[in-house]
This record gives sequence, structure tokens and C-alpha cells, in this order.
Amino acid sequence: MSVCRENANIRDNHRRLLAEKFELRRNLYKALCKDTSLPDSLREENRYKLSKLPRNSSFTRIRNRCIFSGRGRAVYETFRMSRLVFRALANKGMLNGVKKASW
Repeated sequence: MSVCRENANIRDNHRRLLAEKFELRRNLYKALCKDTSLPDSLREENRYKLSKLPRNSSFTRIRNRCIFSGRGRAVYETFRMSRLVFRALANKGMLNGVKKASW
């Protein structure tokens, strides 16, 4: 795996850790912002607190990446690998329970 792809995996892992760390706080601020029964000043204060959380702590920034190649597209979630790596390993017979279809 190249250094660039390895860094992408490290960055994504860091984002996952941040998202887990700030999940409760982010959900609390979001709920308080959306609650129309609260006064506007309190809602605005929570909106401000939400904006001050790290951007990388948002779940929308997390990307499923291949653990072997670091590829960010065409990744099978169950195997956590890209279609290219999956095909190569399946053809070599290195994935238990996976074999090429023929009918």
C-alpha cells in the first residue's frame, strides 16, 4: 500500500475515533437546536456549541475504506475490502466460503 493510501486509512480511523468521542454531545446539541418549545436564545446557544465541535467528528465524514489497499470506492462492508482485492483473494482461494459462481 502506498504512503498516500496508508495516510487516508489513518485519517479515516482518526475520524472514526472523533465521531465516537463526540457522538453524545453532538446528538444532544442537535436535539436542543431542533426543539421548538425551547426559547430561541437557548437554541441559538446550542447551535453555536454544535458549530464549535470538530468537523471531523461528524459521521458524514467517515468513509468505508479497504483495509488492504486504502481504496475508498467499491468497498464491500462485510469484508472491509475493495472489489479488486476481494476478486484477487477469492481467485486464489484465500477467502473461506467464497468461490467463483458457475451454473
